[in-house]
Amino acid sequence: MSVEYAIIVKNKTRLETLIERFNTKAQAKFYIERLGGNFEDYVIEHDTFHSSLTQIQTQLSTTIKNKVVERTFLPNYIFTDKNVIIVVGQDGLVANTAKYSKGIPIIAVNPDKQRYDGVLLPFDTTDFIYGVEKVCTQHFNFQTMRFAEAKLNDGQTLLAFNDLFIGASSHVSARYKISYKNKTEEQSSSGLLVSTKAGSTGWLSSVFNMAYGVAGMFEKNIQLKRPRLNDNDLLFAVREPFQSIRTQTGITAGLIKGQHNLVIESLMPTNGIIFSDGIESDFLKFNSGNIATIGLAKEIAKLVINEKKKGK
Repeated sequence: MSVEYAIIVKNKTRLETLIERFNTKAQAKFYIERLGGNFEDYVIEHDTFHSSLTQIQTQLSTTIKNKVVERTFLPNYIFTDKNVIIVVGQDGLVANTAKYSKGIPIIAVNPDKQRYDGVLLPFDTTDFIYGVEKVCTQHFNFQTMRFAEAKLNDGQTLLAFNDLFIGASSHVSARYKISYKNKTEEQSSSGLLVSTKAGSTGWLSSVFNMAYGVAGMFEKNIQLKRPRLNDNDLLFAVREPFQSIRTQTGITAGLIKGQHNLVIESLMPTNGIIFSDGIESDFLKFNSGNIATIGLAKEIAKLVINEKKKGK
């Protein structure tokens, strides 16, 4: 199937969000500077992003038809195999887009190398068109990214590119029953994180930082070891598990491999939630009666590799 449209996925800049909030740029500037902030940094970030976006659209206009889709519309946008997806933004936008991509090739572009690390952004404005041409001729190489999936007993599902959070929607203890490797126990905690390989350097790493930091107060020379996951591995960690007469702490972390799953039964009458990739608006309700099965999803994301950069 030939590629007919390039879909550019972008997010609003911080400046655009501020102007929406305060109606005008002048009012936004007054608010930020009154609080001692550097408004010029917002302006520079905005101008740099839109300069990159203009360059991308200009180059695409001579190669393929294209249109822009805002991140907020992704859950309702239907990609087809006649599309190539061009993500322009931070690494997190790649994660958000991948969940809805349905295996359509993604070319991830770093619009501001001075600001974004770009772990998931192998292209920039000078070489992304090379990736587009490769996809259009079906001669591209890609990296396969696996998703974590939460599947409820009522049939609802939620994918995660980086991680899933299972817990309470407010700062109260989550109550649930957890089953892993033929062992089941009732727990009370700050919730669980389930991370993919892509997400293991993000939110999950902060859990390890905390654990090693506390342990280091009581035992010297503890070396911090980061989790190293394979493509088909998920790692879960229970945040701040609390032991009591009713709740246990025997299952605090583990690997989910292949066909093995983690099963969690909600014991929360209200405010239970499962969300993915740090986006609380992308969630499933997880209240009493809900049982979530966590494992690897069948769906994959295809991130186009920058072969020019790879060859350097």
